[in-house]
Amino acid sequence: MSTTTLEETVAAPAPAAEPPRRVRRRGERGPLGAALLHGGLAVASLVALAPVAWLCYLSLGPDKDDYLHPGRIAGKLSFSNYSFVLQHTGFFDWFKSTMIVAVGTTLIGVLVAATTGYAVSRMRFPGYKQLMWVLLLTQAFPIAILIVPMYQIFSDLGLIDTYWALIVINCTTAVPYSAWLLKGYFDTIPFEIDEAGRVDGLSPFGTFFRLILPLARPGLAVAAFYNFITAVGEVAFATTFMLDDSKYTFAVGLQTFVSEHDAQWNYMAATAVLIAIPVSAFFYLVQKNLVTGLTAGGTKG
Repeated sequence: MSTTTLEETVAAPAPAAEPPRRVRRRGERGPLGAALLHGGLAVASLVALAPVAWLCYLSLGPDKDDYLHPGRIAGKLSFSNYSFVLQHTGFFDWFKSTMIVAVGTTLIGVLVAATTGYAVSRMRFPGYKQLMWVLLLTQAFPIAILIVPMYQIFSDLGLIDTYWALIVINCTTAVPYSAWLLKGYFDTIPFEIDEAGRVDGLSPFGTFFRLILPLARPGLAVAAFYNFITAVGEVAFATTFMLDDSKYTFAVGLQTFVSEHDAQWNYMAATAVLIAIPVSAFFYLVQKNLVTGLTAGGTKG
């Protein structure tokens, strides 16, 4: 090999190295995956919001038969249905009754469910496992076969046509599910927190109310919301047990717009939209706690 050839070989530049291939991090989606995900979420949002938007649209039709010809509503939009419901019906009596029953059910139901869930999560008494299964079994009985015996019981107790009757009945429906829900939340809270409370001289009740409940706030928020909407939407017992029209709840009041030969769907739609306002307001109050970490702050330091 000549010297010239050797020099040319040494002087030849090395091929440029290819840039390292970007490694996709765990949980990171590609463009196609992101597009499919957002497209699916958009479709799901439309499916969820379409009935609500349609109900609001129908509530603006001034005639009771406008739901048969929805295309005509756009040319005569009116808030007359809302004015009629607020001024010429027992809407505010329905609102008062609904709030009394819903708030009472929420407070009593969450208290009973929280103490039950905490006891089963932390204490090992005879039959603690069977207790939760018995609570679950109560949900297997249809409402239709419970109305008559419960009506007889409340009649003997003199509770027919009282708010207490609906509060107790709604609690029997909401407490079992809420107890299971809160037991799961309490299971995630470290048992060392209970032991720290006892070391500091707290009683079991003091540990529960001062240490555990603040950490279980997200679970309490979900249970409270479930109890609230259960009480607001209950129909069968409210229709059977409430005899005075001034004590009707929203669910019973809606039925006054339907008779044997007529149905005022425009007023029903407007009332349904108004009913959604207090439920949405309650959800707004508790929604910030729905996704809060359970033990955030409980194990720091």
